[in-house]
Amino acid sequence: MSRILIVEDEEAIAELEKDYLELNDFEVIIENSGDTGLATALAENFDLIILDLMLPGIDGFEICKRIREDKNVPILMVSAKKDDIDKIRGLGLGADDYLTKPFSPSELVARVKAHMARYNRLVGSLAKENDIVEIRGIRIDKTARRVFVDGVEKTFTTKEFDLLTFLAENPNHVYTKEEIFREIWDMDSIGDIATVTVHIKKIREKIETDTSKPQYIETIWGVGYRFKL
Repeated sequence: MSRILIVEDEEAIAELEKDYLELNDFEVIIENSGDTGLATALAENFDLIILDLMLPGIDGFEICKRIREDKNVPILMVSAKKDDIDKIRGLGLGADDYLTKPFSPSELVARVKAHMARYNRLVGSLAKENDIVEIRGIRIDKTARRVFVDGVEKTFTTKEFDLLTFLAENPNHVYTKEEIFREIWDMDSIGDIATVTVHIKKIREKIETDTSKPQYIETIWGVGYRFKL
């Protein structure tokens, strides 16, 4: 069941929205202040957030901004303020839609369904398109050429990325420096294999907690390197 968070200080409006959404098989959580709304939005996973603009404590603009720094969940902003500048500001901060009070509960439900369907299509499309390699806290997005270590993105040069990806896609296989050089640099390795050592060192500095005791790329003395599962 899809979960929706309503952040609305007018309890009667929040309960009416909740009733209509629950009739359409949504699970609904209500928070009546900006502070508790933001805390709940960041601490839990929701499929969509309905966010009032004028709230006690933190206002809807700031909540929207803070959520967008951490999550991509669809946000439907609602307000009694009809000024275009508020709508433009809300959308500029990352809201997906802006609904002006008063509105019919049926329109709210329709917009919620439309935004969730669009978001699910987008997420499904990205999941199919992006080629991901993930091993023990390291996430390599081959499509976007991005690397995350325990959720933190690390910057890699082209050859560092290619070398890390090659080893991670072939775990527990021991490769000589010559084999690695031919695979990544696509040329004869005679006289140039020192560059492999240099690149392994740089990669370890970005993915290992302790480079003196590597947990991912292991040196096999006298042979080469392997990526440990």
